[in-house]
Amino acid sequence: MSKIPRIPNLGGARAFVLHRPHPTVQAITRQLSAIGLETVGCWPELPAAALAADFVFFDADLGFDEQFPWTPGEAPMPLVALIGSEAPGRIEWALSHKADAQLLKPVGNAGVYSALLIARQSFEARKLLASEISSLRLRVAERQTIVRAVEALSKGAEDGRAYAQLRSLAMSWQISVEEAARRIVAMTEEGGDDQSHRA
Repeated sequence: MSKIPRIPNLGGARAFVLHRPHPTVQAITRQLSAIGLETVGCWPELPAAALAADFVFFDADLGFDEQFPWTPGEAPMPLVALIGSEAPGRIEWALSHKADAQLLKPVGNAGVYSALLIARQSFEARKLLASEISSLRLRVAERQTIVRAVEALSKGAEDGRAYAQLRSLAMSWQISVEEAARRIVAMTEEGGDDQSHRA
């Protein structure tokens, strides 16, 4: 059974609303204030201070990449897209920025709180997934290094004995098998470079 995430206390958080002056901004600001968030309105671009924001709401209808001080899809906080037009190009653009939640315009007297919670949860899940992918890529790269080290140690002999030798070296050097493999590969490459220089 999966654990139900706790609803975080959002009081004291800071939200930037990247939208031209409009009743939508006023409606969002009212709701954010009632929840306990500090709101900063801005247009046509986010100031550098937005990098420290807890949330950013942005206009998906008139938005453009240069408004953001980060690469599309790499926001350091949860994003909430404010969508008025359902034109496919505008929705694609909002998706390219990896909006974590959305609010349909015109914004009324409700919806901001749930958008904040959904955005936070989605953002945290995306960060966790990116971290896991990065860790898996690192492990795959380490396994390839181990394979190369075993090949270097085997010199045509049995791979099982070469792997046992790698483990034995790691224990004698008091380092991990992965680190020992990196050392073996580095020594092998240096030896290859020396031979190529001699040739």
